[in-house]
Amino acid sequence: MPDDVVALIWKALGNDRITTREATDRLEHLFGYRCPDDLAKTLAKLRKAGLVKGEIDMEAGGWMWWADEECRRERPQKGM
Repeated sequence: MPDDVVALIWKALGNDRITTREATDRLEHLFGYRCPDDLAKTLAKLRKAGLVKGEIDMEAGGWMWWADEECRRERPQKGM
C-alpha cells in the first residue's frame, strides 16, 4: 500500500474515533479519494501493521477507527 494512502487515511481520521462509513465519507470529501479496495479491509490491514487502531463498538454498530501518536510513529512496510 502506498505511503500516501496511509497519510490520507491518517489525515481523514484526524484525532477522532470514527466509523468505517465516516472514514469513507471523510476521504471522499477531503481528498476526492475513494479507497480502491474495500476500506474496511484496508483499515484492517493497517491495524495489523500498527498504523491505525480499531475496535468493535456495539453502540456505533460496527468498527471504530483512530490513529494516535503511537500509530503515526510507525512507517508503512513495503508491499503492504
